[in-house]
Amino acid sequence: MKIVIAPDSFKDSLSAQGVAQAIASGLREVWPQASLIECPMADGGEGTIEAVLAACDGQWMTRQVSGPLGQPVQAQWGWLAQTRTAIIEMAMASGLQLLALEERDATVTSTYGTGELISAALDEGAQRIILAIGGSATNDAGTGMLAALGARFLDRDHQALPAGGLALAQVAHIDLQGLDSRVKGVQFEVAADVNNPLCGPHGASHIFGPQKGASTEQVLALDAALAHFAECSKEVLGKDESEYPGSGAAGGMGFAARAYLNASFRPGVEVVADLTGLEAALEDADLVITGEGRFDAQTLRGKTPFGVAKIARRRNVPVIVLAGTLGDGYADLYEHGISAAFALTSGPMTLDQACRDAAVLLHDRARDLARVWALAAR
Repeated sequence: MKIVIAPDSFKDSLSAQGVAQAIASGLREVWPQASLIECPMADGGEGTIEAVLAACDGQWMTRQVSGPLGQPVQAQWGWLAQTRTAIIEMAMASGLQLLALEERDATVTSTYGTGELISAALDEGAQRIILAIGGSATNDAGTGMLAALGARFLDRDHQALPAGGLALAQVAHIDLQGLDSRVKGVQFEVAADVNNPLCGPHGASHIFGPQKGASTEQVLALDAALAHFAECSKEVLGKDESEYPGSGAAGGMGFAARAYLNASFRPGVEVVADLTGLEAALEDADLVITGEGRFDAQTLRGKTPFGVAKIARRRNVPVIVLAGTLGDGYADLYEHGISAAFALTSGPMTLDQACRDAAVLLHDRARDLARVWALAAR
């Protein structure tokens, strides 16, 4: 019996590695001789670096950078020395997690710190940089990131613009002479599952601005500012990437990565799966167990269980989900390679209790699942 265990993290509870270990311990009670392959996963958001480093023998790197409001932040990034690959989670330097609710202000937050992490990766000799851009607090179209790499964004008086997306309404000159020349020799890859364009009703400002603190009026102003910046970029670069699917990801970071760094885009789960060797692990597997904190219709939007099932389906390996909770529409996933899904809780309990006891609950559900599977195999 060969089982691949490929879960995401459970937010505010267990890392993906912790989830995989708990599931494995439950399975071993029933199948002590089984081959259990632990392959912690992520979808390009929180936990991406941790999952990759756990599988690839990489190392954590730390650098002090500017947070979304300019405050000093000790931000971490991942380094795979053997392949000269850097993994950068935008949220580490420019994320909502770094701001209190009352501090969120999409008009002035900046991606400068993410650019500083890219610079640190270049200093290390990176040849490939993966940008996991979930969880951002910004709406500056990646201009802060580019500024950290040496680009200059000036008004009509040739004065540097202040940080933030709203100031982009005043951009009149884009100076790329100081842009770090090393970026030309690097393969940039954006791990994202968002297909939004930069501007318009489905763009960065309208769809994601409100959760970053933007009022209705500010959303309109930000959208206009980003549209103006896109036009200026078109004049300088000779191409328009504002409609490229994903250019609106992370407040327009996708646009900057695509237009200025020539980045490619891939679903986050696929990027992580390639790095961790998930497809190879599925060779001759009898079963895959994946999971996440909440399994519902939103999982179809590129979250880990959906991505794992897509890969497993190519090899006709059944997939079972263990989730903290099952939400509306979870059964829709049965049409996309998921064979069955189970919630962890065995009775009424608070969210705090469920988070605290997640390892035990995962162990017990995995054990029970193995017993049912063994019964069916008789």
